[in-house]
Amino acid sequence: MMTTTPLSLSNLSPAVHLRLKDASARRTGSRRVRASLRAAEVFEPGPTVSTSGVVATHRVTVHDRQRGVTHEFVVPEDRYILHTAESQDITLPFACRHGCCTSCAVRIKSGQIRQPEALGISAELKEKGYALLCVGFACSDVEVETQDEDEVYWLQFGRYFARGPIERDDYALELALADE
Repeated sequence: MMTTTPLSLSNLSPAVHLRLKDASARRTGSRRVRASLRAAEVFEPGPTVSTSGVVATHRVTVHDRQRGVTHEFVVPEDRYILHTAESQDITLPFACRHGCCTSCAVRIKSGQIRQPEALGISAELKEKGYALLCVGFACSDVEVETQDEDEVYWLQFGRYFARGPIERDDYALELALADE
């Protein structure tokens, strides 16, 4: 059995340091920090290390629907899934790399992904099993399936558009371009 202990402050990522610093400032009453935290997620515990100092790793399986391939690779618990895949020459869909869009969105089939910086998907979608690989950390062995970016965007924001998805109108586009 592997014994785990929380990471020390010196081993935490810069993002976790920032959250801890922000939480400390919130307790002391900093207005600037309180305002920046309104949109932030609740702090999620980070990776754990064994007593020997080794960070746990997890097997990640990504079914890439758009390309029709499946990738399997090992990800340390303290590294983003997308970055680890790229370091192993695995190409996965992405755009912003900051958790703000839905290009790298996946649906979790099994396992658990921690994604404290995933602003591109709502808490509701996270509860339904969606995650962003660019800011996702594997917490266990994980199996995911890539999603169509437009489909996830519609799930995220579609309820705000009364008439449904916008159909492309090539004729209107031609008129607009001809007018310039």
